[in-house]
Amino acid sequence: MTDRIARRNILNNVMLTLTGLCALLTASILILILGFLVWNGWRSLNWNFFTKLPLSAGESGGGMANAIVGSGILILISIVIGVPVGFLGGVYLAEFGGKTVPMLVRYTADLLNGVPSIVIGIFAWTVIVVRSHHFSAWAGGIALSLMMIPIGLRSTEQFLRAVPNSLREGSLALGASKTRTIMTVIVPAAKQGILTGMILGVARIAGETAPLLFTSFNNQFWSNKLGEPTASLPFMIYYFAVSPYEDWHRQAWAAGLVLLVLVLLANIAARWVLARGVSVQRG
Repeated sequence: MTDRIARRNILNNVMLTLTGLCALLTASILILILGFLVWNGWRSLNWNFFTKLPLSAGESGGGMANAIVGSGILILISIVIGVPVGFLGGVYLAEFGGKTVPMLVRYTADLLNGVPSIVIGIFAWTVIVVRSHHFSAWAGGIALSLMMIPIGLRSTEQFLRAVPNSLREGSLALGASKTRTIMTVIVPAAKQGILTGMILGVARIAGETAPLLFTSFNNQFWSNKLGEPTASLPFMIYYFAVSPYEDWHRQAWAAGLVLLVLVLLANIAARWVLARGVSVQRG
C-alpha cells in the first residue's frame, strides 16, 4: 500500500510538472509575441498615425486614419447583418426547432465556422465583386458577416438552452404565448451570454485580412461611399509589411499594435459582461 501511494505521488508530481511547463511555455510564447509587437509598435505610434492619410510610396510620415475608419465601417456592416441573423437563428434552434432541421443547421454552422477565411473571401468576390464590377465596403462587410453568423448562432443557442426550463414553464403557466415567453423571459435571462458571444464574434473578424483582399481591397484616400474600395487596418498591415520601405514597416507595426489593443478590449468587454451576468444571477 505504501509503495502504491508513493508511485501515485511520483506520477502526480511528474504530471503536475509537465502541465506547469506546458502552461509556462504557452504563456512565454504569447508574452514574447505581445512584447515584440508592443516594442516595435509603440515606438511608431504618434498623433499623425491616427489623423493623417497614407503618403505615396517612399515618402516618410503619414498615417492610417482612413484605414481605422474603414475598419470601423466594415465591422459595423458585419454587425448589422451578422448579429440579427445569428441571434434569430440561435433562437430558432433553441426554442422552435425539431430534430432534423436543427441538426442540419448546426452542422452547417459548425462547418461554416471552420471554413478558411480566404474561401469566404473568394465566395464574396465571385458573388458580389464580380457582379458589381468593383470592390466595395459592402462586399467586405458581407464577407465578414458570413464569418460572424455561425459564432453568434451557436453561442445564442447554447446560452438560451442554459436557461432553466422552470422559467419557460412558469411563463407559459401564467398564460403568456411562447413568443412572448422567449422575448420577455428567456432572452433577458440569457442576454449577458448572448452579448458575450456577439462581442467575441466581433473580435474574431476584426483582424481578418484574407476576405478583405477580395472584397473591400484598399483605398489610399477617404472612402465617401459604401460602394467604393475601402481601406482597413488588416489590409494595410499586410500591404505595408511586404513593402520595401522602412517607414511603411514602422507603420505596419503601429497598426498591428492598434488592432491588437482593439481585439484585447473586445475580449475584456466580453469577459466583463459575462462575469457581470454571473454575479447578478448569484445575487
